[in-house]
This record gives sequence, structure tokens and C-alpha cells, in this order.
Amino acid sequence: MAETVTMPEKGQLAPDFEGRTQDGSTVRLSDYRGRKVALYFYPKDDTPGCTKQGCNLRDNYSLLLSKDIAVIGVSADDEESHKAFADKYSLPFPLLADTDKHIVNEYGVWGERNLYGNKFMGIKRTTFLIDEEGRIVHVFKRPNVEDHAGEILRKFGLADSSTEQSAAKK
Repeated sequence: MAETVTMPEKGQLAPDFEGRTQDGSTVRLSDYRGRKVALYFYPKDDTPGCTKQGCNLRDNYSLLLSKDIAVIGVSADDEESHKAFADKYSLPFPLLADTDKHIVNEYGVWGERNLYGNKFMGIKRTTFLIDEEGRIVHVFKRPNVEDHAGEILRKFGLADSSTEQSAAKK
């Protein structure tokens, strides 16, 4: 029987990990120490909700970068699927291929899901906001896929009227 992993919570150190991106490069969370990170887990490439979320982050990516927030996406899809998804929608941030489910299990986001009455195992859409020291400052257990960048800015305390209007227009 598999060990149940609990989801890291606000105030805890974010578990470090290493993963391969859509372009074949290796990313480690520890590489981002000194920066804020929006680490978002999503169920599947090129599905409606995941596409809306990825495109919202893409459309507001320069705004997030201007606030020194790095964006990293993770799903269980492979590098080839991530590359096609990133290319199709011009996603500028790394998408990690977690085919062995090591990262999703470490973060406690792999579990039973229910879609239209059908139960199955999968990734629960979740975003972890991580500060410059590697501590989790917020966990979105059900992020708003159409305003995710705005949510991230607000929770990091970096939203003002101009950034809110900019994020809302996109």
C-alpha cells in the first residue's frame, strides 16, 4: 500500500525537486532561491482548464517577472507533450515532466479526483507560492484558472490598482 503524503502547508519549507522541462533542460527548485516562485500543478496538457490557466499565466508573465516571480508548471505528461503544449500556446515558462510522479507525490497533489461522477487518480490542480527563502507562503487548492496571475500577485502582496487592471485586461 502506498504511503499517504500530506500536502506541504504555509510556513513549511517547500520540498526541493529536480525535473526535466519541455526543452530537455533540468530545473531544480533550489535554483530559484532568492526569488519568489509560483509552482503550479495541473492535471493534463492541452485540456480546457489547463489551457486557460497556462494562457492566463502566459498573458501576465511579464508582469509576474517584473515582480520577480518565477513560474514553474508541473504535470505527469512527458517532455514531448509539454513541448507541443508550450509551442501551441507560446508558454514562456518551464513545464516539468513528472512521469514517475515523484514531484506530485512529494507535494501531495496526486490523489483521487472526481470528474462528472467518474472517480480516478490524477493531479489535483494546486499552486504553491514560495518565498525567496524557500518557504511556502500560500497554497491555492482550487486556483481560478482565468485569474491565476491576479491571485498570485494578491497573495504575494504585490497587486496594486495598475497591476490589477493590467492582469484583468488580459
